[in-house]
Amino acid sequence: MATYAIGDIQGCFDALEFLLEKISFDERKDSLWFAGDLVNRGDKSLETLRFIKNLGDQAITVLGNHDLTLLALSEGSEKIRHHTLDDILNAPDRQELIDWLRCQPLLHHDEKLGYTMIHAGLPPQWDLALAQQCAQELEQVLSSDHYRDFLTHMFGNQPRKWQDTLQGWDRLRFITNSFTRMRYCKPSGKLNFNDKGIIGSQKEGYIPWYEVPERKSRDLNLIFGHWSTLFGHTSQANVYALDTGCLWGGSLTAMRLDSSEPEFVMVECETPGSYL
Repeated sequence: MATYAIGDIQGCFDALEFLLEKISFDERKDSLWFAGDLVNRGDKSLETLRFIKNLGDQAITVLGNHDLTLLALSEGSEKIRHHTLDDILNAPDRQELIDWLRCQPLLHHDEKLGYTMIHAGLPPQWDLALAQQCAQELEQVLSSDHYRDFLTHMFGNQPRKWQDTLQGWDRLRFITNSFTRMRYCKPSGKLNFNDKGIIGSQKEGYIPWYEVPERKSRDLNLIFGHWSTLFGHTSQANVYALDTGCLWGGSLTAMRLDSSEPEFVMVECETPGSYL
């Protein structure tokens, strides 16, 4: 009985199948955690989404920015010009898949295993309790009958800094951007959405969110995806970046969570069909 966390798949279903074979995944007894961005850019988003949904309770996934993109497109958003999600949008089980996806969490915390999983990051002002509260606020909206209203207000870079007094769409937008988009921020917590590259390429004054001194989540063992240019390397022992750039020809990574020490298994990602 094993539990693995897996980084961003983004529709690279062949790589996922190869990785699961390599770890001898048994869906009757093993569990998988997915760090978000299940879909988009790869060539088999529909197969990926169906497979993970059908795993039922054996799978836990947190929402990523590309997953939210799919939700917005499903409601006719015209703000997204480039995507590879038509196979899902035209599928006969489209609504079933969309309804399942929008009911997935933004944060997963397992006290027994001692890990917390998000897609992108946590503002330095958030401890676990506040992060869980903020995640629940957004989850309640996405899983409700009012989720369409939220999707029309989701996109945007403002506000850039957390305030306890944030309300309405501004509050939900900041929560969304933190969980699904953030990479760099100032020590004050001001977010930077322009810089996405390797560490050292960012604008002066900004640092990776997990390097902020005295961030309130520093005692958590954090698993996240989203940042492929980290390629699994972070400066802190209890921060695990699992997006190892499968889509860009890197690798797809699984991290075993129930062992005495984290164990990593990787498969190299090449062109679609290379695993046949």
